[in-house]
Amino acid sequence: MGRLEHIQAPIQEEMKDFERRFRRSMKSSVPLLDTVTQYIVRRKGKQVRPMFVFLSAAVSGGIHEETYRAAMLVELMHTATLVHDDVVDDSNERRGFFSLNALWKNKIAVLIGDYLLSKSLLLSTQNGDFKSLEIISEAVRLMSEGELLQIEKARRLDIKESVYYEIIRGKTASLIAACCAAGAHTAGADPAWVEHMRLFGEYTGMAFQIKDDLFDFQQSSSIGKPTGIDIKEQKMTLPLIYALDKSSWTTKRSIIRKIRRHHEHPDKVQEVVRFVLESGGMEYAEQQMLRFRGQALDLLDKAPELPARESLRDLVLYTTERKK
Repeated sequence: MGRLEHIQAPIQEEMKDFERRFRRSMKSSVPLLDTVTQYIVRRKGKQVRPMFVFLSAAVSGGIHEETYRAAMLVELMHTATLVHDDVVDDSNERRGFFSLNALWKNKIAVLIGDYLLSKSLLLSTQNGDFKSLEIISEAVRLMSEGELLQIEKARRLDIKESVYYEIIRGKTASLIAACCAAGAHTAGADPAWVEHMRLFGEYTGMAFQIKDDLFDFQQSSSIGKPTGIDIKEQKMTLPLIYALDKSSWTTKRSIIRKIRRHHEHPDKVQEVVRFVLESGGMEYAEQQMLRFRGQALDLLDKAPELPARESLRDLVLYTTERKK
């Protein structure tokens, strides 16, 4: 049994039922739309976000019908944002598959994103799930703001650690936080516990994103050296922010110039990677990841001792110990 299958054990039947419902919800009478949505269903990821919804509900009072709809709402909204992200980034690939815009061009991809968004709104409004809709919509707002803040700050390539946390709290942590809050709400938990679970999800999401940052500076099994993809894309990650903050003014200016002017040159990118590694940026980011993870696990300790709590603990560890 793989690690994710083991984590899923307390909600195994619910996840199978959820996948059936999700497939059904994507069906359309428009042939082109049906072709594209079935492609989306076939290439779905690990379903980590719906797992957070179900497990959070399980530790907060139990899984109900509204929990399934909240998980579907998350997956529909999240998929819509990913489809639009691929268009914005002009990306031809996601999770090893062709992106929608690579196969069907931008216009169709944007319309599919709009369709998924409308499906999520209808799912909630037709069933009166207004609180779940509010929780997830707030996350999408924060995700958009986080991305825009990152774009705005990336132009200077010299941001403070506090701004970085503000960016990732919005663009990454907010959705995991919403999954946990929505799960708790659908279980009938009181507002204080819903907020408790939201904060647990936020800390988990912060740790998750910092883990992502670390991959850029770790050796790739295929090429034998760090990829430096974030540096090529001129993204400010925590290891780089720390390294720049600890360097002299002249070194900082030199590194920023390399990122801005030579991010297309592999040798220059590797020079930036070496600078970060020698400055202790990796170790510092790892410490911060473990700090956020510890805060998440401390909050989780307040949940009832149930198999679902252990699965949530394992899911937090999985998201921060994964290899890619």
